[in-house]
Amino acid sequence: MSSKIHDLRAREILDSRGNPTLEVDAILESGAHGRAAVPAGASTGRYEAVERRDGDPRRFGGKGVLDAALAVESEIRADVKGLDPEDQRALDDRLIALDDTPNKSRLGANALLGVSLAVAKAAAADARVPLYRWLGGEQATLLPVPMLNVINGGAHAQNSIDLQEFMLVPAGANSFAEAMRLAAETYQTLKVLLQERGLSTGVGDEGGFAPNLPSNEAAIVTILDAIERAGHRGKVVLALDPAPSGLFSAGRYKLAGEQRELDTEAMIEMYEDFVARFPIVMIEDGLAEDEWGGWRTLTERLGNLVELVGDDIFVTNVERIQRGIDEKVANAVLIKPNQIGTLSETLDAIDLARSAGYRTVLSHRSGETEDTTISDLAVATRIGQMKTGAPCRSERVAKYNQLIRIEEELADEAEFAGWDVLAGSEYARALRSV
Repeated sequence: MSSKIHDLRAREILDSRGNPTLEVDAILESGAHGRAAVPAGASTGRYEAVERRDGDPRRFGGKGVLDAALAVESEIRADVKGLDPEDQRALDDRLIALDDTPNKSRLGANALLGVSLAVAKAAAADARVPLYRWLGGEQATLLPVPMLNVINGGAHAQNSIDLQEFMLVPAGANSFAEAMRLAAETYQTLKVLLQERGLSTGVGDEGGFAPNLPSNEAAIVTILDAIERAGHRGKVVLALDPAPSGLFSAGRYKLAGEQRELDTEAMIEMYEDFVARFPIVMIEDGLAEDEWGGWRTLTERLGNLVELVGDDIFVTNVERIQRGIDEKVANAVLIKPNQIGTLSETLDAIDLARSAGYRTVLSHRSGETEDTTISDLAVATRIGQMKTGAPCRSERVAKYNQLIRIEEELADEAEFAGWDVLAGSEYARALRSV
């Protein structure tokens, strides 16, 4: 029989932006221990589950999480003590019922997620198996294609680039370790190229460079130059996350860096032009979170050519994902555990997307910690794609290094997702057939 939940402890720690965030320890009666730190986003969707922040202007500008920590160590601890950690669903249902709000706002999604993940890790420790094996069983053998944000703009950097993320996708590698080598070599080449052009090599929130470039297209071309110089053309391709909800106002997208405004049709035409001319395999959040009609048009026009990933529009919420499925919006879903608040709800979102033929991409947040839970979760769920920033800054690299370790541990069992997972991209389909 499994050991029961004995204690919960919580504390306020710092994330990668120097803001406070929550860390939770779960201790079982056997002494087995699990620890989880909760990330936070800068570019957040309005429909995400709500973090609990103190609001005290005397501490961290009101961003403290002492109240969330107290909730864990008082109300939540009292309610879940003695539960079976092997029954993740029962634990998470208990947490949701205890909070009893539609958006986790009473206790806080950060408090609930911290407990949910910490208990899962404690259960794995008690069973003396890796977390990916505990959650995924014998089928947990697939290493994801990494998507690495190497030029930052938008809310992730104070520069002239409007679109938020320009990512490397080393899908042409034969293993995860090789994918990271290709990406890191391209990243270092990009740094040299920017230096040669007299551009900044300072980095943004997710470790990508944040130069002032004359246009979003210039960012794409600069990365392609780096891929070419590094010798990885045909193995490393591109993905975009424009994060346009932050650009959208009064029915128009304001591209301040390019000093122009675009309506929805013009935004779609811009993406069509990019996809026609550049090796882009994925566009995440092409339009704003409430542009359901525009998203349908975008999907009709580009859904057979690239992977169209919904983030702000879906927020890892099964009700919003189901609406997207019903209305034929996007063809993939971004998965962020802290958008919804518990591990079970995260797994439900993945399952629903897959049942409808949608692909899934696991994601970090811009405010991260050294916690590597999502790396194990990626392998456990065979999700096939994961974005966790540039190969720079330890809170990003920690996730990649954990996947390298898992691949080594799996040895001959390890699979790498490669081009197959990007079957929604015409460019990827062409390269896969070569």
